[in-house]
Amino acid sequence: MDDPDELAPAVRSILSAAHERAAAGPGERVSVSPRDLAAAFERAEADGRVPVIAEVKPTSPTTDGAREDDPVALAEGMVTGGAAALSVLTEPEHFGGSVDTLERVRDAVDVPVLRKDFVVDEDQLDAVESDVVLLIARFVGDDLPDLLAAARDRGFQVLVEVHDREELERALDAGATTVGVNNRDLAELVVDLGTFESVAPHVPDEVTLIAESGIGSPADVRRMRAAGADALLVGSAIMDGDVEANTRELTRAETTEHTT
Repeated sequence: MDDPDELAPAVRSILSAAHERAAAGPGERVSVSPRDLAAAFERAEADGRVPVIAEVKPTSPTTDGAREDDPVALAEGMVTGGAAALSVLTEPEHFGGSVDTLERVRDAVDVPVLRKDFVVDEDQLDAVESDVVLLIARFVGDDLPDLLAAARDRGFQVLVEVHDREELERALDAGATTVGVNNRDLAELVVDLGTFESVAPHVPDEVTLIAESGIGSPADVRRMRAAGADALLVGSAIMDGDVEANTRELTRAETTEHTT
């Protein structure tokens, strides 16, 4: 892992909590029969929808307050609004997530569900079944190839998150086939959509490319798609208000009339 002193204090706290959970020891090994994420994106495209992974995110260090609604109801609203897949936070201390919430959501919907957490140890993979797991290249460092293999051995599809070209190269060398570029800088927590635009041209065509963070409007959706995003992961912009309407606005960004 990179020097933790380069990370924002909130991120260092999240990472410390992840290591503490990992130290709790292994649970029963999981084996997953996942719903196909790539196929879900293809179905969305065929239906004229932008492939969006809508995120059930009760709170976060970069948002004010917390959303107390039933997460299952929120998830169902997102799917009704056209989400191709869902992301569910399972990090408890900083995001208000839980594995129970993920289980409930996955039981209630028929789209792929990504487990959004800060996995730093193989044992953490056995916390809960999901269709996709997130591995953050910067957090796992040289362990990325082994964690990627361990996740796939359990049946998971894997989204590897990167923030720059160096991390992208590490992800590709490890065998990542689905890559997310996070527009939020982990040192300052500043969002810049230009981050995706700078990394995307270096991603091979055969790799599924997802734009993450900072996507708040149909114009942002179109900007990321023009830069090469196969799909988008959106949390705060969907959670702020009517999740069904917000999801629909973003998934229909390329089919509705616009002036920008």
